[in-house]
Amino acid sequence: IATSLPLPSEGDHLRPRIDLIAFMIDIKSKYSLRNVEASLAYVDASFFLGKVCFLVTGVGRLNCCSVEMSAIWKLREVYSSPVLFCELELEGIRVATAQRLLRMLEICAGLIPGVSALYFGSLMSRS
Repeated sequence: IATSLPLPSEGDHLRPRIDLIAFMIDIKSKYSLRNVEASLAYVDASFFLGKVCFLVTGVGRLNCCSVEMSAIWKLREVYSSPVLFCELELEGIRVATAQRLLRMLEICAGLIPGVSALYFGSLMSRS
């Protein structure tokens, strides 16, 4: 878990393999969107082949939005990566979102036979 990229180089040899990158965007904060946009420059292009997703939080309060939905859709299109929406303040939605992310991670890590991260990513980005 990192607040921004690039990751510090110290401890590289101890860092586990990265199978999925989930960028969190708080729809109530333009700063969170700018932070994600700045961090995207540090992600290797190969990760955008099914190993990146955008998690948009705060969607239960769309009347308090600081981030335009068009900016979210643009990220999805430019990076060919799926977008998940959730409201972290509601436990049921938080649990369901965590389960979806865990399933995505299992696929990206190659733990689900017959389903590749690239195939799964293309399915998610179309939905």
